[in-house]
Amino acid sequence: MPNTLKTLTAAALAGSVAFGVNANPVPNIVLVHGAFADGSGWRGVYDELTARGYDVSIVQNPLTSFADDVSATQRVLNRQDGAVILVGHSYGGSVITEAGTDPKVVGLVYVAAFAPEVGQSTLDQYSEIPPPPNFVPEEQPDGFAYLNADHFHAGFAGDTDEAEAAFLRDAQVPIAMAALAAPVTVAAWKTKPSWFVVATEDGAIAPDLLRSTARRIGAETTEVRGSHVVFLTQPKAVADVIDAAAKGAAEAVQGTDAGAAAASTE
Repeated sequence: MPNTLKTLTAAALAGSVAFGVNANPVPNIVLVHGAFADGSGWRGVYDELTARGYDVSIVQNPLTSFADDVSATQRVLNRQDGAVILVGHSYGGSVITEAGTDPKVVGLVYVAAFAPEVGQSTLDQYSEIPPPPNFVPEEQPDGFAYLNADHFHAGFAGDTDEAEAAFLRDAQVPIAMAALAAPVTVAAWKTKPSWFVVATEDGAIAPDLLRSTARRIGAETTEVRGSHVVFLTQPKAVADVIDAAAKGAAEAVQGTDAGAAAASTE
């Protein structure tokens, strides 16, 4: 981690203590949803994390453009007192890759997510491994896309029951295809520690693409049996990874500070 970033991260951690937000060294979790959904799917993860003492905020991306979604995330980050773990699902991983350079962010968690390289878009990542056959976006005349209704259950939410899958299908939020085609200009994972949840039954992003992405960014990786909406169907397992990220980010920065203090006395 570059020295400048260490300073910023340490300041964020110190800020969390100064504000007295709560007892966790990294008290704040910000959750960012992906395409074809809204933030309500995070409810189970929210309940798990708030029960553990975290202050949790959920971004509601408009999905109208990549810039709009980054701005929506930044708007929530601006409201946080102290250090933040920033979490993104699916396309939300691209959003946190861009927005995660905020100095309050001390760690990133990718949940069945994209993590583009600088200059790469969300859609560019599919050039490595194409999406599974049941993931079928259908672009409308206005440039926004919905997922094909017939393939929705298998492609997006394979481990939900028929009723829940039908609700998710009928409540889906369309995304501007231009948002998926927009390249990131920075990559926060290059300078911030990252954690990754691989959904082993993902029908929207091939699990092998998730694994290769996690390796490429050097993330600490956990595999969870679940569909693309693993955060919805396995909230405890996902919350466990976020909890570990918060503790790991705090320990890493505190360890760096202790080492620096010891060196200064030699």
